[in-house]
Amino acid sequence: MQYNRLGGSGLIVSRMAFGVMTFGQSEGLFKPISKVGQDLANELVARVLDAGVNYFNTADVYTEGQSETMLGKALGNRRKDAIIATKVGFRTGPALGDQGLSRHHILAAAEASLRRLGTDYIDVYLVHRVDPNTPIEETVEALDALVQSGKVRYIGYSNWPAWMSAKARGIQELHGLAPFQAAEMYYSLLGRDLEHEIVPFTQDAGIGIMVWSPLAGGFLSGKYTRENPAGDGGRLGGFDMLPYDKEHGHKVVDHLRAVAQARGVTPAQVALAWVLSKPFIASVLMGSNKMSQLEDNLAAANVQLSSEELADLDRLSAPPVQYPGWFVTRVVDDQVQKALKG
Repeated sequence: MQYNRLGGSGLIVSRMAFGVMTFGQSEGLFKPISKVGQDLANELVARVLDAGVNYFNTADVYTEGQSETMLGKALGNRRKDAIIATKVGFRTGPALGDQGLSRHHILAAAEASLRRLGTDYIDVYLVHRVDPNTPIEETVEALDALVQSGKVRYIGYSNWPAWMSAKARGIQELHGLAPFQAAEMYYSLLGRDLEHEIVPFTQDAGIGIMVWSPLAGGFLSGKYTRENPAGDGGRLGGFDMLPYDKEHGHKVVDHLRAVAQARGVTPAQVALAWVLSKPFIASVLMGSNKMSQLEDNLAAANVQLSSEELADLDRLSAPPVQYPGWFVTRVVDDQVQKALKG
């Protein structure tokens, strides 16, 4: 297993992280995903720890809190070997305030997560979504209060646009508040929007990116085909939230199959290896509801794609250039560029 510092902090995290959204059972949004009972959860967690994975990811909203509870039980006396990231922001109860990023909800939600996880500190606490009804100042001050109390060690965000993340980081620096060190964001061969604004910001700010859904909800595993779009009851049959052109997706998967066949690996391993090759990615989340799936994902850490293979995948999946990006590249001063290179 390979490791990275998380952002500009001294926290060392495994390049592959384990997401436990599949832990527990739910009748709501997570029903198509949540299939793992406590016994299997114990086995999966023990296996990833033995493989050198130390970074675990959950959220208070996953299976109505069961995910956090089961992770805490599965870690047991190996809690000291784990770095736990959990998230706050989505609705967790019927009251108006049982959601969002207000000081009221963040402090209450953190206490609830600590109880469910069975621990006295959260390693990485992430705000899970944008809250348009709470000032950013209130959110970052509440997060800082948790860090100062020792209940949270590092903070970050998930699914925020670059401008909002930059504004928050500026407020943190101005007032001496605990800074964001982590960003949990969607990124895959079928979703490279991250590269336009978010990656340049995080690199400049020293924030480590953890990727969620690197297989585009499982589509890049090759399980979903033109002939069998339901994938024999896979999660995309009931949890298909990622926007991408399906025909383009099939073309990418066709290429993944060709690379995988030549190397004697699986399409999922090639797709994960591509994400792992990106220097701006600190860690990549893998999720599993069975041991064979976990073993396949873990093996991706040993797949080193050639420069030619990476370039082909980059070209095939390249997103359209957005404004002002295309304008910036067209107006570079060639004379200065040549002088700097010389």
